[in-house]
Amino acid sequence: MAGRALRPAASVLALLAGAGAAAFAYGSLVERRAYVLREVSVPVLPAGAQPIRVLHLSDLHMAPWQRDKQEWIRSLARLKPDLIVETGDVLGHTDGLEGVRAAYAGFQGIPGVFVHGSNDYFGPQAKNPLKYFLGPSSKRKPPTAARLDTPALTAFFRDLGWVDLDNRAAAMEVRGTHLEFFGVNDPHIRYDRVEAIPGALDELRENDPFSDDNTWPDQGPRSERQAVTIGVTHSPYRRVLDAFVTYGAAMIFAGHTHGGQVCLPGFGALVTNCDIPRSQAKGLSVWRHAFRSAYLNVSAGLGTSIYAPVRFACRPEATLITLTAAP
Repeated sequence: MAGRALRPAASVLALLAGAGAAAFAYGSLVERRAYVLREVSVPVLPAGAQPIRVLHLSDLHMAPWQRDKQEWIRSLARLKPDLIVETGDVLGHTDGLEGVRAAYAGFQGIPGVFVHGSNDYFGPQAKNPLKYFLGPSSKRKPPTAARLDTPALTAFFRDLGWVDLDNRAAAMEVRGTHLEFFGVNDPHIRYDRVEAIPGALDELRENDPFSDDNTWPDQGPRSERQAVTIGVTHSPYRRVLDAFVTYGAAMIFAGHTHGGQVCLPGFGALVTNCDIPRSQAKGLSVWRHAFRSAYLNVSAGLGTSIYAPVRFACRPEATLITLTAAP
């Protein structure tokens, strides 16, 4: 009798194990390579401004053998974006730059900005995925992995004509609109210097002839602004997003979360690996702080660690964001 009673339970366990194995196989073999381009519009430009098409790329975690990922990214050059924003964790292997060069070769000459993520400094490591439920991994011991060739990655991006925003500010004109940018190095490993942003902006504006027009973003209603301020970070920690809003960002770009990487349909991300709400772990939303707000786009990214090659209900993505004139 006892044996008969145990049979249904054993059948249920076997069914659950089979479903779990099938989900892992799908997430590893299919969805992890099911790249998708997400398209959204954000009304942040001055009245009458021409639209600006921004290609947001993040979290490639590139290994040299990932030819399908390289080919898909390279195909995005056909979109002819006006600007590229790269939010870090590009490298995923000691020889990852080889794959990054192949993927980004078609973007030469397109204006861009970038920041680094922790995986652009440290090689990947095998981790227990359950530890992510204990909180952001940055709260645990610092990375012990081998250092990657970050200077070579930075040099490659600069050769493409992209601007380094790691704890820096910069400005450029795109399709007749003056854009000013500020960014931070990766907050996940405390490389950010948020306190340096005001000084960087002051120096930028003092040395930029556009500042003589007296039309910086903190002056006048949005429809009258002639400059648009954009914040860029790899990890969207609350303290960084709050500071970006305080310092006048109208739009913020971030990555890092992988959109949760493994999600539940109808529920969303299980973890974010930072302190951002799960509901804002990927996609476009609004970040509010101290009676101010900014649009926030968090990319779900295009890769995974080579030690956790699975995605579920969270396809790898790039985002084409069209900045338009505000009402």
